[in-house]
Amino acid sequence: MTDSWTPPPLGPTSTEEIYHWVEGGRLAPDDALRYLKALQDGPTRPAKPNPPRPRPPEPQAETPEDVLRDLDQLIGLTDIKRMVREIRAWVEIQALRENAGLATDPHMLHMVFFRGRPGTGKTTVARILGRLFHALGVLAKGHLVEVERADLVGEYIGHTAQKTRDVIKRALGGVMFLDEAYALARGGEKDFGKEAIDTLVAAMENHRGEFLLILAGYPDEMGWLMASNPGLMSRFPIRLEFPNYGGHDLWLIAHQMVRQRDYLLSPEADANLLRILTDNEGYWHKNAGNARMVRNLLEYAIRRQAVRLLARHTPLTRHDLMLLTWQDFEGGF
Repeated sequence: MTDSWTPPPLGPTSTEEIYHWVEGGRLAPDDALRYLKALQDGPTRPAKPNPPRPRPPEPQAETPEDVLRDLDQLIGLTDIKRMVREIRAWVEIQALRENAGLATDPHMLHMVFFRGRPGTGKTTVARILGRLFHALGVLAKGHLVEVERADLVGEYIGHTAQKTRDVIKRALGGVMFLDEAYALARGGEKDFGKEAIDTLVAAMENHRGEFLLILAGYPDEMGWLMASNPGLMSRFPIRLEFPNYGGHDLWLIAHQMVRQRDYLLSPEADANLLRILTDNEGYWHKNAGNARMVRNLLEYAIRRQAVRLLARHTPLTRHDLMLLTWQDFEGGF
């Protein structure tokens, strides 16, 4: 007896009718058992096909406003934010002029970032610019490729040009960010850094509009770099200066980091932190006085808080786990 047997459409349709058919010789006993089982199981129904799985929603394309909101979340950098908005407006107006059949200027958006201390937001702004130009349709991808001298300069003649071209290929459609760019010009005429500069200048012409090159460095040293190749200066029309953060900005950055990590500052810790950051404004070591210093200070306080809490040997509340006291910060400066 097979479980998949289906009774013929003209066979008996009830238990009594099956018995009558057997008694009258119209139905064999084995077939009668099949009919009885089919009546017990009920009518066979075709299996329902599995419903199609819904497709995940397509990610919404990022808009220029989305990117600018992230830019506005950065502490300070007032002049940088204003300039980025000017660049956005210029790009959009050029597109409208082109649609109206008017003369337009080619997109020449390569930039120089004149840097203050490390940790003043250069890489973050470079990444935001890539996203912004992608949202505006200027760059195909908008990704960021961070490089330094070692990524571009080779060890023998001809090696540097190939290394530099390989990096440029990775950056096409996005942003190439070269920090401490003046290192390319430090070795003089016989240094392979000059070959990297020449290759970059050629790529800016051959791949015009396909990628954005941002060079960053201290103002005086960047002057040496610009003087090393006659074609460099004219190819970087946009120059942004990243000032060192003031004490109040550093205090705001500390508050932002504390919130992001689900911590709280005690009133004493908050007041002393503001006092020390403002009193020492301008006196930090050249590699301090920036967001990185504040992050390191906060991480120091979090470790000290952990030691303090474990030493209590008493139940800890949610507030205990969140609160950073001045005791946690002392010694971190």
